[in-house]
Amino acid sequence: MEGRKRIVGWGVLALWVIVIALAAPLAGKLGDVQRDRAVDYLPASADSTQVANIMEQMPGGGSTDLVLVYHRDGGLTAADRATAAREVRQVAAEHPLASPPRAVPSEDGTTLLYAVSSTEPGTDEVARDAFVHDVRATVSGEVGGPGALATDAGEVYNSLDGPLLYTTVAVVAILLIVIYRSPFLWLVPLAVAGVADFLSMAVTYALHQGFDISVSGQSTGVMTILVFGAGTDYALLLVSRYREELRRVPRPYDAMAAALRGCGPAVLASSGTVALGMLCLLAADMNSSRGMGPTAAVGVLCALIAMMTLLPALLVVLGRRVFWPLIPAYGSRAKAARRSLFAAMGSSAGRRPLAVLLTGAAALAALALGALNLPGALKQEDTFSSTPEAVAAMRTLAAAYPETGTQPVTVVAPTGRVPEALRTALATDGVAKAERGRSSDGWTEISVIAAHPPQSAAETATIEALRTALGDGVYVGGPSAEQLDMADTSARDRNIVVPLVIVVVLIVLVVLLRSLVAPLILIAAVVAVWGAALGIGGLVFEGLFGFGGTDPGLALLSFVFLVALGVDYGIFLMHRMREECLTGAEPGAAALTALRTTGGVIASAGLVLAATFAVLVNMPMVQLAELGFVIAVGVLLDTFLVRTYLVTSASVLLGRRVWWPGPLARKPVPTAGSGSEREPVRV
Repeated sequence: MEGRKRIVGWGVLALWVIVIALAAPLAGKLGDVQRDRAVDYLPASADSTQVANIMEQMPGGGSTDLVLVYHRDGGLTAADRATAAREVRQVAAEHPLASPPRAVPSEDGTTLLYAVSSTEPGTDEVARDAFVHDVRATVSGEVGGPGALATDAGEVYNSLDGPLLYTTVAVVAILLIVIYRSPFLWLVPLAVAGVADFLSMAVTYALHQGFDISVSGQSTGVMTILVFGAGTDYALLLVSRYREELRRVPRPYDAMAAALRGCGPAVLASSGTVALGMLCLLAADMNSSRGMGPTAAVGVLCALIAMMTLLPALLVVLGRRVFWPLIPAYGSRAKAARRSLFAAMGSSAGRRPLAVLLTGAAALAALALGALNLPGALKQEDTFSSTPEAVAAMRTLAAAYPETGTQPVTVVAPTGRVPEALRTALATDGVAKAERGRSSDGWTEISVIAAHPPQSAAETATIEALRTALGDGVYVGGPSAEQLDMADTSARDRNIVVPLVIVVVLIVLVVLLRSLVAPLILIAAVVAVWGAALGIGGLVFEGLFGFGGTDPGLALLSFVFLVALGVDYGIFLMHRMREECLTGAEPGAAALTALRTTGGVIASAGLVLAATFAVLVNMPMVQLAELGFVIAVGVLLDTFLVRTYLVTSASVLLGRRVWWPGPLARKPVPTAGSGSEREPVRV
């Protein structure tokens, strides 16, 4: 019989080898479909998206627009100007340009600006990057503009995959070694997480091909973090329960079966809740947010499948020796020393539950006030934590031309309405110049120069005034308009997705916990954590990290992740608390027992998840750094304050009412023994 059981384990491993072989061709193609232009993040209905699509169909559409910037602090010399003219002529000789570049000097004589536009690369991003690099190799000045910024952003995103993966693996490996205190055991869940990440890449590519979901560097980076973070959490819960069962059951296969029966329902429920929460992002209008929903859900589900099938098979095949040197012998008992910390925490919450609850709630509310200090909207030049050449060029232009626009606002109008559109644009406050450009298929481009610096409040007001004055059927786009559309779309998405996430997660919790009060406590707790984490971000983003703004999608994405992941841990705690109540324990005692028995596992899982998201803080994109920081801080608050003190103290205060209107709220359940006699689950 035991031999047959071992064959099952080997059979699961063989099946996974086949899965990996089938996934390999798809996983390797994911990077080919990743798109990170600002316009790729926007909804199809946005004005700036319409402009980009129409412009690509025009003769010379898909042009790469650059700005060549020559600058000397003390003022450009005659030799500088001659060099600039010679280099610009060389660029024009080597590449077909839409029009001859014209020098625009700054009033203080320190800077020369040349606008360069070429249709040579077309819409091919590889050709665009080659064109930008060739121009940079030709000129001695700085090369900026939308085309150069897109190239720099693409290179930053493409450089994320390796460092992000290696850093995540290193962080998880260190934490697992500390948690397991074994030279071998940590390798098993880490290898399984790597397999899950590989599988998630293949599934995401297949979803893109089948359903055209948006794939960006942000979504794939977060997916990797989720696979390793959530996957390691599931591994911690399973391994801790498996080790407990090995002390009770002589054979590893039977111990694993018991472990899966014991913790499997909670893991399935929590991962399903996280996946459903992520899928709520499908209701978002922002293309990048909508694409992140299924991508994140795929990561969580692939982690779940791998940790519930491949990990058990590996552990069973390897046997007890994988735990060396702390091998759990059959019939032995776990040491009780590690219970003291969470027993003490639970005791303090149990002795003064009202004081603990009020103090914790006041602390979260105070921290949430920091959100009022969040910096304004993130500008294009502030999206990098480093300073690429395109950003340096934009900053040079902003300083040299402080009162004028250096980046055109693109208007596309039906050809028959062009004279009217030109007159309207020129009459709009804040417009310095408007010129007719290319035409095709009934559309004509109008290039508008604002009288104010790019992405300033004054230029934003000009763009809004243009859209109002020009009316329906005429679209206003360009880089600054794209940033405005991102902010507007993000605000709309928050109003729709946030209530949807709350309702969906609440329904799932009501079904799982057979209660209305307990789910409301968990939802209120994670919303409070989200506010506090954002508040801490508001206190440190600008002053400590030097971030020049806040990503428009930060509030929405951090809310979805913190609610889903926070409820994830709440399910682990409440599931054990419900088990204790079902055996006859009073809710107050059940809450303290649940904290004592699951506290170590939840704390370890929280540390791992927070550490994996903290990896994003070191990435060179401000959007990722801000998102990683808020989620990491939120997970830590949730793990060590909310779960440990607030949820426990609220449960002690409410007693049986915490399970209202379920049967546990009305009368004691007949018991065959006290849940408090169980051996705690240990990591």
